[in-house]
Amino acid sequence: MKTGFLRSCAAWGPGLRRAGWALLGLLVAAVLLDRLFPLPPAPQYSPLVTAADGTVLHAFLNPTQKWRMKTELHEITPALQRAIIYKEDRYFRYHFGVNPGAVVLAAGRNLFGRGRTTGASTITMQVARLLEPKARTFGNKTLEMLRAVQLEAHYSKAEILQLYLNLVPYGSNIEGVKSAALLYFQQPPDYLSLAQTVALAVIPNQPRVLVLGRNNAQILAKRNHWLHQMQRDRLFPAQDLADALAEPLDAQRHGAPTLAPHLARRLVAQFPGQPIIASTLRRGPQAKAEDLTLNYVRRLRALGITQAAVLVVNNRTRAVEAYVGSSDFRDAASAGQVDGVRAVRSPGSTLKPLLYGLAFDRGLATPKVQLPDVPTDFNGFRPENFDKNCQGEVTVERALVYSLNIPAVRLLADLGVPAFTDKLRQAGFRTVARAAPRLGLSTVLGGCGATLEELTGLYAALADGGQYAPLRLTAGGPRTGGEIPEATKKGTGPSETPLLSPAAAFLVTDILAQRTRPDLPLGYENSLRLPKIAWKTGTSYGRRDAWSLGYNRDYTIGVWVGNFSGQGSPALTGADVATPLLFDLFNALAYNSPNHWVAPPSTLDFRLVCAESGLVPGEHCAHQILDYYLPGQSSARRCEHVKEVFVSADGALSYCRACVPPGGYRRQLFANPLPEVLAYRAAQGLPAPRLPPHNPACRLVRGADDGTAAPLAITSPLPHAEYLLNRGEQQQLLLSCAAGPEVRQVFWYVNDRFLRAAGAAERVFFRPSPGPVKVSCADDHGRNVDVQLLVAEQ
Repeated sequence: MKTGFLRSCAAWGPGLRRAGWALLGLLVAAVLLDRLFPLPPAPQYSPLVTAADGTVLHAFLNPTQKWRMKTELHEITPALQRAIIYKEDRYFRYHFGVNPGAVVLAAGRNLFGRGRTTGASTITMQVARLLEPKARTFGNKTLEMLRAVQLEAHYSKAEILQLYLNLVPYGSNIEGVKSAALLYFQQPPDYLSLAQTVALAVIPNQPRVLVLGRNNAQILAKRNHWLHQMQRDRLFPAQDLADALAEPLDAQRHGAPTLAPHLARRLVAQFPGQPIIASTLRRGPQAKAEDLTLNYVRRLRALGITQAAVLVVNNRTRAVEAYVGSSDFRDAASAGQVDGVRAVRSPGSTLKPLLYGLAFDRGLATPKVQLPDVPTDFNGFRPENFDKNCQGEVTVERALVYSLNIPAVRLLADLGVPAFTDKLRQAGFRTVARAAPRLGLSTVLGGCGATLEELTGLYAALADGGQYAPLRLTAGGPRTGGEIPEATKKGTGPSETPLLSPAAAFLVTDILAQRTRPDLPLGYENSLRLPKIAWKTGTSYGRRDAWSLGYNRDYTIGVWVGNFSGQGSPALTGADVATPLLFDLFNALAYNSPNHWVAPPSTLDFRLVCAESGLVPGEHCAHQILDYYLPGQSSARRCEHVKEVFVSADGALSYCRACVPPGGYRRQLFANPLPEVLAYRAAQGLPAPRLPPHNPACRLVRGADDGTAAPLAITSPLPHAEYLLNRGEQQQLLLSCAAGPEVRQVFWYVNDRFLRAAGAAERVFFRPSPGPVKVSCADDHGRNVDVQLLVAEQ
């Protein structure tokens, strides 16, 4: 027996070898054919932008002008799989693309004319036909079978079923289950009922005849026919099928989702060819923000204001949860398709909080420190406050709350423009970064370009203790603000850049949260609708842009209101126009935010300061108050708002330490304001007490003083300025100076020739000759200062 078996194997050996070579040849031929005839390209899908929860926010037609929305694998529910496979191809799980039994059966029916004529198409063969539509011939059917086998070799069954559900026709320009589900039932496929699922399963066989919304009765009859068959074969639980049979068919064609149109177009351009882009937006806040913005701007049209933009940011994740680029995307007359979130506009006063925060960190100020608020020339730049008035001296917190321009420019001059613009660059301000070498002191008043996106990101940093991180528009995707230096990256978490210390950020927030302020909109003084937020307004030059940006612990919201054309409006101010919309948004979107507020960090402390100056109390500071300060950072300079002076018994003369007599004098305290503040008070007719004349017998009276006097400065005319005078008019130039309280008289010179003597606060006028002019001023203490200017006539 053993010998016989061996002889049999030997006899079969050549045959087995020939079969093996034949099989190898077939495999090689299959690989070559696969290379020579590759699969058709992947279908072109309709770009979809989804919300954070996966629901579709905005859908676009694909390049062939069809609604073909990609159905993800997780959206193909077991019920949908069973219904499609039961109806179209019951042996789908078992064949290799072609069902041999179905082919034989179909051939018999077609040849002998018995039963319904069929094509034996499997789901895989239908995918092949949908990928490469051809006329229905026997030759094309053979190619279809070959393609089906090729598809089975390249894709899994789940992927083939997914392709089928993405390509199956539903009439008109609608293809795929997801497109039909959203456009007819306004639900994604995984939210459909069993009745709706089966209704969609029966349409593809006759997509031109069975049109939802037009032929619902026919579709209902077809649906119930198949439900009864499924009931007979127990494909689903009996109760589920009974409920499906009882469910009416109420389907109509709806428009595609169109929320967040500006962001949707932005993301589709950023990720070309990607069928599904997951954004960070939340459907509820987005829809609410769009409605509030549209209705609010409708009320402003009578004032000549036609547009607004809104951005809502989650402070913890920096995810953008609502993005409104304009009040109405379809409003072509008001350029509604312009994206106001990314439009570069003048930021007005909205950059001031960062400036004051930097001043706190650099030790230049604390909230109670007094700053001069008087007309000042900063090397030819003379800023004015919004209301054209000055207050003499104001605290830092009042200057910020009242958004005063002159104190802010003075603080920026002390800080330095490069230090300020460098922080803005770190905060993602791209226009500022490009223009930084050309920017000056006007930057803090809006003399630069910024976008709503950049400003909202900056205020989100204030809400997060001064830590800046770029905003996120896509789930798990890149942030919007570009790369962050490696030195600022913290572990594996979000890239962050420290703009301010937590202490400085808290001080800014504490000031901006004050409710007693001039930019509180009318009607909100005692309103319960006023949210607990910190906010800042801004208005650009010419009233072209109105801004309001606010934040609490959870959210930062930025609002811009204006016209995309750049046209201004007398009513366009941040306080009156932008802030009401900001409050409405907070009350609608963050109404359930906890009421806890920012707590002062441990790096912040209290100290007593002089109430008159905000500085560390000096020897003569009787009235003291508490103020925050940063230990080791805040200035420890002592207050000198008053100084002790030796005066004669009758108060007629003052003495310096070099000429004080042995007796017959007394000590007296005199106010010691800055020269420019003293000059402003005198010019306004306000009390400006001056020291008695210095002892004329003192040897220092015409020489150097004792070092305690304030410097002398010319406030008009401006240094290095050019003045154009009209020959036909009697125009004159103003001469004025800022001098200390000890100065009683000054002496004016023009081109080194004596003009006249005048009081220290007196305004003098003269008519200069054309050409270069040198103006000099000397005081009665021997100090001298001069400026150069150019005068021309026309």
